Amino acid sequence: MATTTFSGPVVSTNGFDGAVGGNTPAAVSATTLTTTGTVTIDGTTVVISSLPTSDPSVAGQLWNNSGVLTVSAG
Repeated sequence: MATTTFSGPVVSTNGFDGAVGGNTPAAVSATTLTTTGTVTIDGTTVVISSLPTSDPSVAGQLWNNSGVLTVSAG
């Protein structure tokens, strides 16, 4: 695995797995993450902002149904 320093958006077709800050154990691992809002994952807390408030009619897409996290059937 190569070591790279970067800033700005990064795209990977095989996900990310590696160290942050030298010999620190792997701190980043992802397969796919695409967002135009804010996604925060901190320990056992996940916060997703800007979810649609009406059914997007896209199978599998999350939406905020009056405060209830709902998965669209499409």
